[in-house]
Amino acid sequence: MKICPNCNANLSDETIFCTVCGTAVNSVKPVQPQQAPPQASQPTPQAYTAPAQPSYAPAVDPYDHTADFDQKDISDNKVIAMLVYLLGVVGVLIALIGSQSSAYVAFHVRQALKFLVVETLVGIITVFLCWTFIVPIAASIFLVVLLVIKIICFFDICSGKAKEPAIIREFKFLR
Repeated sequence: MKICPNCNANLSDETIFCTVCGTAVNSVKPVQPQQAPPQASQPTPQAYTAPAQPSYAPAVDPYDHTADFDQKDISDNKVIAMLVYLLGVVGVLIALIGSQSSAYVAFHVRQALKFLVVETLVGIITVFLCWTFIVPIAASIFLVVLLVIKIICFFDICSGKAKEPAIIREFKFLR
């Protein structure tokens, strides 16, 4: 009787390859029957070590400028910044008169001015191309989208954030 040197399996004397692991056993001497086969050594359990987790930097929104402003400035001027999006031109004028020294309000005034310029351009294009059927419909849909973005900006101000609005941030004027 032979014993496989690799996996310690009991094999017959005629076996050339181990039937369990496939190791060549032709050079192994047969074991005498009166001897007990050596016990397979139990592998020592090793402590499980979790693979090292890569350290990721937190995702940073490049359009979020909240960290650029003082928290006191934000909390003192939230209401005035909200008026910018709610009242349009009148809100911009109130913000410019009411809070001239606030960088937070100035940021939102710039964003609101971008809205006003885009809305004015869309209105002019719509007036000149009103004879087409599709332009007034597309313009009205676009103005509704802008209204939704203004509402999102309003709620961002409620939470004390200063984010550039989604579509408006693509227009690079009024930085």
